[in-house]
Amino acid sequence: MGRAAVGTYTRSVAASPVVSLSAVAVRLGATPILRNVDLELAGGEALGLFGANGAGKTTLLRLLATLLRPSAGRAIVLGVDIAGVGRLEVRRRIGLIGHTPALYPELTLAENLAFAAAVMGLPATAVSDALGAVGLTAAADRPAASCSYGMQRRTEFARELMLAPDLLLLDEPHSALDAAAADLVGHLTDAVVAKGGAAVLVSHDRERVEKLVGRSLELVGGRLA
Repeated sequence: MGRAAVGTYTRSVAASPVVSLSAVAVRLGATPILRNVDLELAGGEALGLFGANGAGKTTLLRLLATLLRPSAGRAIVLGVDIAGVGRLEVRRRIGLIGHTPALYPELTLAENLAFAAAVMGLPATAVSDALGAVGLTAAADRPAASCSYGMQRRTEFARELMLAPDLLLLDEPHSALDAAAADLVGHLTDAVVAKGGAAVLVSHDRERVEKLVGRSLELVGGRLA
């Protein structure tokens, strides 16, 4: 499964920088998770983010996905201050693939993508195209709950190829992908960057990810180094 076989992006991203964090902190209850984080991510840039377990990598992704608000500092994502209600406006422009597949287990793979396509106003043909791109045409009518973790992960990549996010956030993206499907990580990242979007890849697999990104940063104790 090569990169050339998957998806095409034509939309360009107007907002620049895509991400701008200034002295951002995040606390969960009384526990500080992120501390004084400064980060600027330009359109057309892919960033690798590394760090030990508990360093705050997933929390930073959730912040960039607008699922968390900063406890202190200022966080601008796609031109919007995510501390305010405007975060809901940009959330649909952000693609997130986390540790747990975000699929409706009772729906088939095709129905999961059809729901996402309908929300974004995409044609029904986009679903079959996306599933074909990740090698899941034959499994389109299988409920997500009966599919392997690897198949569910590929379905999430199909969703993001179809939705074409302006900010792509991947948490351990190579997890559970076989060798044939691993190229999806690079293709999706390349596609977002090529149309002027930005990508952040969180991983413990530094060797693989550093081949896909333009620069890398380390989170140590909630601080970027």
